[in-house]
Formats: sequence, structure tokens, C-alpha cells
Amino acid sequence: MVLTMAHAAEPPKPMHADVPYGAHPHQLIDIHVPPKGEGPFPALLWFGGIWKASKHAVDVNRFFPHGIAVIAVEVRTMGDATADKAPEPISYVLEDAMSAVKFVVENAEKWKLDPKRIALGGGSQGALPALYVGCKAPELVTCIAAYRCQPTIDPKRMQEWVPGVEWGAPALGCNFEESLKRRDELLPVIKKWSPDWLLHKNATPMYFENEWGMTKPDYIVETKVDGSGKKTEVRTPLTQNNYDVHSPAWAVGFQKLALAAGATCYVKYPEHPTEGYDDIWNFIVKQLTAKTSKP
Repeated sequence: MVLTMAHAAEPPKPMHADVPYGAHPHQLIDIHVPPKGEGPFPALLWFGGIWKASKHAVDVNRFFPHGIAVIAVEVRTMGDATADKAPEPISYVLEDAMSAVKFVVENAEKWKLDPKRIALGGGSQGALPALYVGCKAPELVTCIAAYRCQPTIDPKRMQEWVPGVEWGAPALGCNFEESLKRRDELLPVIKKWSPDWLLHKNATPMYFENEWGMTKPDYIVETKVDGSGKKTEVRTPLTQNNYDVHSPAWAVGFQKLALAAGATCYVKYPEHPTEGYDDIWNFIVKQLTAKTSKP
């Protein structure tokens, strides 16, 4: 089986680049505001890497036509936390996520943004901070979008959902094998930070999407477009480890907990569509442009 993917268009330069929301050099945001309209604009905050510092905006062409701003968020990483010998390394990432959202809400008027219509999202590792804020402080956020992601730092739940997978070290201050052995001891820390343990009926509505199904594809065919518009296809084998880390089984396991808690949670992957929404991007647009928004 072959899976075909297409790279998103390169985003334009942000209207406001490298805006600091904290004192650390990795606490930065880039703000892309629609060129047309007066605002206030709803906004999607998209989180970058949590292992190595990064920020990138998703394709703004999906959102500018709907009058939605896009904000790329960079946070302190697990590497920053371990270098500082933080006892709970994941705290750096998730505290920064909360700080970035509050910073945008507090300064929304300055950038012509609507503080009552804020969506959060991220791909793979970047979805974890979005889910954390959506469960911890739902009053700040309209919706959450998680793409091919890992929504827990609980090593036991990881292996229940995807047997044999190892992910998350050093989020808890140790390697994966040790975190699994010490899971009962580490459970208070896990319950404090892991989105799956913070679920409740008032959590922000969430949407998960994965381009892979429950069976691993053999190859990924990526379509790359150069500056002249020429398309080139690159065929790459998909390893078992890469599949396990990004399997939709993570989202399915999370959704069961979310629905049991009374939360709203959608999961889409090949041959498993969602009613009312075409995909993760359609979900964001519909949630942010609805006539009523979360107070």
C-alpha cells in the first residue's frame, strides 16, 4: 500500500515576526493577519516542536479567505528543561503553551484579533500543548486540532493503545523504560500534565486527523513543488517505528476517554470520516466562524 501526501504551500512572511511572550529566546510567536478585512479576526495558534525549538505556520491560504489569522508558536523544549535539570521537563512546554495563549488573548486588540475566537493546533508532538490547554483552560479556546499526534505522556496508556511503542522521554525526567517501571510513582506528575488525565465534560471540542489508517502503508509518496511550480514525487519507505508513533490508534484511545468524560472529540483517518466536518481544517474554520462562539 502506498500513501500519497502533498506539501503545504510556503507561508508568506508574518506581519509580526518573533514577537516574544516571555524572556527565554524560545518563547516567540509569528503572527499572520489576513490582508483583507478590518477584523477582529479569529485566530489559529499552531504549536511547533517540543523536542527541538521550532515554529511554523500552517498554510495560511486555508484560513485567510475565511478571515482567520494564523499564529506560529515556539515554546521552550524538553532539551531546555533537561539542561536546566527541571524535575518535570514537560512543564516547560506546557506552561509556555498556556502563557502563549494568554499573551495572545491579552494583546488581541493590538493585532486586530478576536480574543473570544481562538483555536489551537499542532502536528505530531506539537498537538500535545494544544490539547493540554484545551483540557486545562477551555475558557480560553474555541476548538483544538490535532494532526497525526501523541495525546498522552502516560507510558502505560501509550502501550495499551499502540503495543510496543516508546515515546515521550524525557518528559517525565527519565527514559521510557524507566518511566514505565516507575509509572505508579510518576502518576501524580502524569495526571498533572497529560491531556488524557485532564479530560472533563467542559473540555474544548477536539478534532484528530491522521492520513494513515489502522494498517501501516509500505511507502509514502510526497509531492514537492519548487519555485517554478514543477512537481516532483519522492517515494520513501514508512518504518514501523514512524507508523507506531503516528498511528491513529492514539487518537482512538484518547477519544474513548474523552467521550466517557462527556467531552466532544472527533477522530478522522482513511475510511473513517467524521459527520459534519470534512477534515481538520474544515473543523477549525467552521468552529471559528460559527455565529456563536465560546464566551
